[in-house]
Amino acid sequence: MKLYGLKTCDTCRKALKHFPNAEFKDVRADGLPEAVLNAAHEAFGAALLNTRSATWRGLDEEERAGDPVELIARHPALMKRPLIEAQGKLYLGWTPEVQAALAG
Repeated sequence: MKLYGLKTCDTCRKALKHFPNAEFKDVRADGLPEAVLNAAHEAFGAALLNTRSATWRGLDEEERAGDPVELIARHPALMKRPLIEAQGKLYLGWTPEVQAALAG
């Protein structure tokens, strides 16, 4: 299992606490592999962008209208977190639904 997020993100910390053996990748420090980013965008579309983040609020309208994949590649903190890769499947966020899917 791989968990992509930010080491300073409380939600990522909660997920890591639940899965202490997961391989954690800090997207700000390590980046997000292009193949994973493209697969996540294909799976989650616009939901992949965290439009409530301080990073998003700091972008101008022209940047916000850009390609979401390029935006996340340039500004990894724009990705909704955590992005979890488990058994060949991607999960976004740490919702009760994601927790139940990963528990079973």
